[in-house]
Amino acid sequence: MADTDSTHIESAQLDQELVRRVQRGDMAAFDLLVRKYQHRVAAVVGRYVRDWSECQDVAQDTFIRAYRAIGSFRGEAQFYTWLHRIAVNTAKNHLVAHSRRPPTDDIGIEDAEYFDSASGLRDHDTPERELMRQQMEQTVLRAVQALPEELRTAITLREVEGLSYEEIAARMDCPIGTVRSRIFRAREAIDVELRPLMGTGSAPERAAR
Repeated sequence: MADTDSTHIESAQLDQELVRRVQRGDMAAFDLLVRKYQHRVAAVVGRYVRDWSECQDVAQDTFIRAYRAIGSFRGEAQFYTWLHRIAVNTAKNHLVAHSRRPPTDDIGIEDAEYFDSASGLRDHDTPERELMRQQMEQTVLRAVQALPEELRTAITLREVEGLSYEEIAARMDCPIGTVRSRIFRAREAIDVELRPLMGTGSAPERAAR
């Protein structure tokens, strides 16, 4: 139990450090927060939005809203508690915008953790899994920071800001084919760094996005 408590404290401290980096303009740090919590956010949104494709869109919108508001985050609550509230509000707003009635009772953060575990992520809460996740986050951060500027910008605009390939092409003033190539190369470089930790080959599903 003590080891688990210590791990959660270390995770919260890592979140605070990543938030500070984002507030200083380090967009790669926000990418790490997305990777860390994307499954939990999807689990929360999924309790409101049943359609899988809609759920993914709302989850992405949650992170976009969080990124835009992160400058006002002062650390009074843990980052995930703050993110959870944004996810709930975003999901409810989505239902209202589509003329659907949101649930009368919100999904509490404890319930969200339960449903997240029930979705097959239970073993992620063990100290070993938490340590592995932290190692992966640090590896991804180093890999992103080591990318050439054009690759780092392209992957950040896609994964953090959620821009389309067309929007990235306009932002970077280059053809869409170049954007796709840069994002592919960035993901490949990150995957190469992650392979020793994952014990697997490349990730074709992510590279194909």
